[in-house]
Amino acid sequence: MNDDIEKVLITRQQIAQRIEALAQEVTADLAKIDHDGEVTLVPILTGSIIFVADMIRCLPQRMQIHLMSVSSYPGTATTSQGVKIENALNTVPQDLTGRVVLLMDDILDSGNTFRAVTEELKKRNPLALKTCTLLRKQRPEAMSFPIDYVAFDIPDEFVVGYGLDFDDYYRNLPEIGVLKKSVIEQHA
Repeated sequence: MNDDIEKVLITRQQIAQRIEALAQEVTADLAKIDHDGEVTLVPILTGSIIFVADMIRCLPQRMQIHLMSVSSYPGTATTSQGVKIENALNTVPQDLTGRVVLLMDDILDSGNTFRAVTEELKKRNPLALKTCTLLRKQRPEAMSFPIDYVAFDIPDEFVVGYGLDFDDYYRNLPEIGVLKKSVIEQHA
């Protein structure tokens, strides 16, 4: 499987160090909000699960976790195909009044997923809604999208590993790497 990777962009050590620092940023920022100290964490499935699992162990806040399943890269797609919120796997309460919500995803690419989900969550009346992504691609749509916390800015290349997939494979790689174009073309 590692033979399918053109190059490693971010090592597991870099990820671990950055997540610890990012958690400190989030903790300091959330402490400035006048609330009960509890956070409602909303991970976007499935790509964010590894990032979220590592991040929450670094966050000291009392929290509830409510999942949201969103699809925008079906199968072998390498660009967003539109956003669909999957209600069957959505455990986010309809009423978020008074809650501080931290929305987490694996990658900010086109901004479509974050835009659709933040619009949906704002309808539920949270006290504060913060957004966090592991990766942000260096492309105009992503760089201009307002996001609160970014672990890494990366080149505009198709990446896998650490939760990110291609056709549901490569999520288990401990680092983030660029998938070889030949692998993508074989599945097109």
